[in-house]
Amino acid sequence: MESGAGKHWTEEEVKALLSVWSEKNIRKQLHGTLRNKGIFIYIAKRLQELGVCRDWKQCRAKYKNLKYEYRTVKYAHNSGDVTKTMKFFHDLDAILRYEPVTQLAAEGNGRCSATEAQLNTSPTTESTQ
Repeated sequence: MESGAGKHWTEEEVKALLSVWSEKNIRKQLHGTLRNKGIFIYIAKRLQELGVCRDWKQCRAKYKNLKYEYRTVKYAHNSGDVTKTMKFFHDLDAILRYEPVTQLAAEGNGRCSATEAQLNTSPTTESTQ
């Protein structure tokens, strides 16, 4: 299956990405990691094993877009608008449901500080390429 940079993701490709993304070790590495190129290189290799030819940049872009769309729909649902939907919402909900959200608390001096146990987690060891 040929997939170039300008090609849209097929439903099968998205399902393959979600299956890799749903693995506990992948979710754990992606959560809170800013320098995640190595993780997406690994995801792209796993997708190739499943017959999906995408590079790490395409995987990261699709990951970010799916996450953004999920959060938009989730926010709409929490606000009472159940008309907003997306494909794969329930799959993404299962993946992202347990991901803690960092809350920003305004300090007295007007600055914001993150208030979440996430800041106390140790960084994952990965090679930055």
